[in-house]
Amino acid sequence: MLQLREIDKSFADHRLFAGIYWHIRPGDRIGLCGDNGAGKTTLLRLLAGLVQPDHGTVQVARGTTFGYLPQQGLEHRGRSLFAEVRSALDELTAMEQEMRSLEKGLATGCDDDRMARYAFLEEAFRQRGGYTLETEIAKVLDGLGFSESDRERPCDHFSGGWQMRIALAKLLLQRPNLLLLDEPTNHLDLPARDWLEQYLAAYPHAVVLVSHDRFFLDRVVERIVEVWNGSLTEYPGNYSRYLEERERRVTALREARRRQDEEITRIEAFIARFRYQANKASLVQSRIKQLERMERIQVPPLRKRIAFRFPAPPRSGRSVLELEGVEHGYGDLQVLKKVDLTVERGERIALVGANGAGKSTLMRLLAGEEAPRRGLRKVGHQVLQAYFAQDQARILDGSKTVLEQLTTAAPFDMVPRVRDILGSFLFSGDDVHKPVAVLSGGERNRLALAMLLLRPANLLLLDEPTNHLDLQSKDVLLESLRRFPGSLVFVSHDRYFVDALATRVVEVAAGNITSTSGNYEDFLRARALAGDDSHSALRVEQVASRQHGAAPDSSQKASGDEARSYAERKEQKRQERRRQKDLAEVEAQIEACEAQLESLERTLADGSLSHDPDRLREIGVRHGDLQNRVEELYRRWETLHEEPSAAETVA
Repeated sequence: MLQLREIDKSFADHRLFAGIYWHIRPGDRIGLCGDNGAGKTTLLRLLAGLVQPDHGTVQVARGTTFGYLPQQGLEHRGRSLFAEVRSALDELTAMEQEMRSLEKGLATGCDDDRMARYAFLEEAFRQRGGYTLETEIAKVLDGLGFSESDRERPCDHFSGGWQMRIALAKLLLQRPNLLLLDEPTNHLDLPARDWLEQYLAAYPHAVVLVSHDRFFLDRVVERIVEVWNGSLTEYPGNYSRYLEERERRVTALREARRRQDEEITRIEAFIARFRYQANKASLVQSRIKQLERMERIQVPPLRKRIAFRFPAPPRSGRSVLELEGVEHGYGDLQVLKKVDLTVERGERIALVGANGAGKSTLMRLLAGEEAPRRGLRKVGHQVLQAYFAQDQARILDGSKTVLEQLTTAAPFDMVPRVRDILGSFLFSGDDVHKPVAVLSGGERNRLALAMLLLRPANLLLLDEPTNHLDLQSKDVLLESLRRFPGSLVFVSHDRYFVDALATRVVEVAAGNITSTSGNYEDFLRARALAGDDSHSALRVEQVASRQHGAAPDSSQKASGDEARSYAERKEQKRQERRRQKDLAEVEAQIEACEAQLESLERTLADGSLSHDPDRLREIGVRHGDLQNRVEELYRRWETLHEEPSAAETVA
């Protein structure tokens, strides 16, 4: 349906695309991946016809329609929400108006031409869903998180994130042949992401999207196109498979590059050795031409990633933080009603719920940033907390450089480590002298996260720490939080992040909280078993099946897959508990054997056995046996450490 042929595109002196070829087929579901600045957004805009190539052609099949959702710059004014979304279907509305006009004319007298026109319009209107138009609009608005009371609100009253949802609703209802989405999950809460994921999975036309949500990519796309070094590289499958295939490809490229470099070195050595010998002139020229013809293998650079470890905190008491009978609100608005919540040592609690339900309010109460109207906040023994707000970057001083910002916030003993911490968060070289005011959203978030490292904490309260982070940075933050030995309460709209990290899910809804052990998948299953499918992906699959004619047993298949996944994860968790128990036993044995070795070595060193050779020989044999035992225990310890943890296996 669309082809790119020999496309070149540059901005100033930076060449984004160099002679690229690409083909998009009907029904394709493609995810664009690549480093920031590689050209993903430009490629989407080029496909949408908003940017013209410097060279090459874009061939589009006749009848292809486009729908493009940009990251920002969306604004809707002058109409109610429902009227604005309905305007996306102006053609259907015009058909309906013409039908009403024809009906009035036919009421006064029959006319063959009018009858034929009316029959044609009526059939076209029916086939395009005109008679279920308002129902479809309501389904899409509900799925994207708008309440029924929102439908008559003026669009001017909605914030930037909701403006994006309005634009997305209009695109989905138009159903273009080629849907181009740039970060569609930005500003969507988890229920809305679940709904959009299932909607796009059943979408009958081609979809090309950019997203920093790994779970979303895994569930929606069937092909990944990597944008790098002016070229496009295709990988079949979803994002997880792309990571595996890319690693294999890059490893093979590095080996091929190594062999090519060796060959180039040999040829250059031959040229240098025989360049001035007349009888070798033809051979030298042949080698020179061989070098000129040789296409140098380009290897993608190692990706920069955040690499950090939280400072070791002191051990807190078993009960870390407690809210008891807490009520809170703003003015006449009651946000939370009689909330009881206890955070215990080592827990990783995810707060979930629709936007506006009160997750950030609850987080501020936990952090002590706001005092509740009623109820108590109790802090446990030896608790040191660190709080990362959703708008944490607001505390940064735009007039300071990156280095000055972190140095000012650092305690005296941490000042020598400031540059190391900045390097861990990808601020190196001249980057540390950038003014904070010119940093991108991702850079500002990374700097705000770096400030958490300045002081040890055994309780982390993180409100949307993954905002503006790319996929690789999210992965490293995830691994660091997995290793964090303290307690964690966090809000994230990244499903993969929540599934891989949470040990308990607390839903905030209608002013109350509900707690469920496990991760987000366990939470969905518990809700479904309780008869509440308002969050469940199964509900959306059933809706999508009715809309797009999917097989009636698709939800049953999904349920079976989820049941197997649940059993597998339970078994993995059991194995992980056994592994941790074995590790503890081995470490205790190593400690005991090393204590015995130390005692024997003191006995051997004091010289008192020099006149008792039998006793000396006996202690020497025991010492050798203990050394062998310690080596064996260390090998066992290393084997246990190399085994993947349950969390890593699930991820």
